[in-house]
Amino acid sequence: MCVAVRARGHGSLPLYVGGFLGPFGGGMVAVLVPQLREAFDATTGAVAASIPAYLIPFAALQLVSGTVGERLGRRRVVRTGYLFYALFCVAAALAPGIGAFLVSRALQGVANAFLTPLLLAGLADEVPPRQIGRAVGTFAAVQTAAVALAPLVGGLLGALDWRLAFLVPAAVAGGLALLPPADGVPRDEVPRLRSVVTPRVGLLSAAAFAAYAGVTGVGFLVAVLAADDFGLSSIERGLLLAGFGVAGMLVGRAAGGAVDRFGRVPIVLMGAAVSAALVATLGFAPSAGALAVLWFATGLGSALVWAGINTLAVEAVPGNRAGGTSVVSAFKFAGNAAAPVMWLPLYHADPRAGFIGAAVMAALTGAFVAPLRRRGRR
Repeated sequence: MCVAVRARGHGSLPLYVGGFLGPFGGGMVAVLVPQLREAFDATTGAVAASIPAYLIPFAALQLVSGTVGERLGRRRVVRTGYLFYALFCVAAALAPGIGAFLVSRALQGVANAFLTPLLLAGLADEVPPRQIGRAVGTFAAVQTAAVALAPLVGGLLGALDWRLAFLVPAAVAGGLALLPPADGVPRDEVPRLRSVVTPRVGLLSAAAFAAYAGVTGVGFLVAVLAADDFGLSSIERGLLLAGFGVAGMLVGRAAGGAVDRFGRVPIVLMGAAVSAALVATLGFAPSAGALAVLWFATGLGSALVWAGINTLAVEAVPGNRAGGTSVVSAFKFAGNAAAPVMWLPLYHADPRAGFIGAAVMAALTGAFVAPLRRRGRR
């Protein structure tokens, strides 16, 4: 094995900010539908298509993006990804019609697929081994916060001008291009895609899908319930949903510390059990205040889940860290995209059924991770 001294990167903060951009870019459009519909003289369905237009390539390309990044070099790939992401954000802001806007959104998803897994792998290399759980837990909390805060931040920017919701991330991405992560340690063997095709990565991918589909991705149901049952306005719904992300930000680092101390798998099992129980009760909330408290508490449980899963992911394929991470991340965001399709029909039949179905999926997270227990703690 080739031994080399690798220069440390620019610190962890740019990696966390970059991790925020990916899920934020996928979620901010939902609150801008009315403005976009008017700007492009398009239907609600056409504008809403911009959400899967971003998420599908973002999730799908992560099946290979991590391995590509390890082969070509993290610094080069991440820098290029940021520059193209900024370019496509500007293209979306200046789009003359809905067709050009949808293409720009899809290309944003393509660019971001080459950012998120490489940033997480770079973060794992940036910190001492005994602190990986804490750092990865913080990264998971940042991404969870992005999903929850995207409607609120997007709505605030959209209140001024919907184009700002794309121009501001473009400026941030352009700045981050100057601070890419360091390349991985040189290896004698070139990372290959087949190295990530393992039972361990398969179980983690299934767990990631279940956790996003059954917990984080349930936010849209919470928003619908808040409007249907309690008559909350769009701003009030945004604030309610933001509680999930705030909870993740508050305990993410501590959850990662718990992973380092008690083990990866036990913390995931605990978080999955707590999250499943809370998601099941969301549909029974007697008031908007109770719904907000339950959703905030769900964010606490979710932080435990992602601190454990992401740490397991960055350790799953030592010879291709970003490759293993990217595959797991692909299934995570696929779960987010699938959640509305899975739970909305149940919700329409009975609001409580939608949340109970999601809770069952959340519980499966623990079932997928449990077989990894033997090597879940280092």
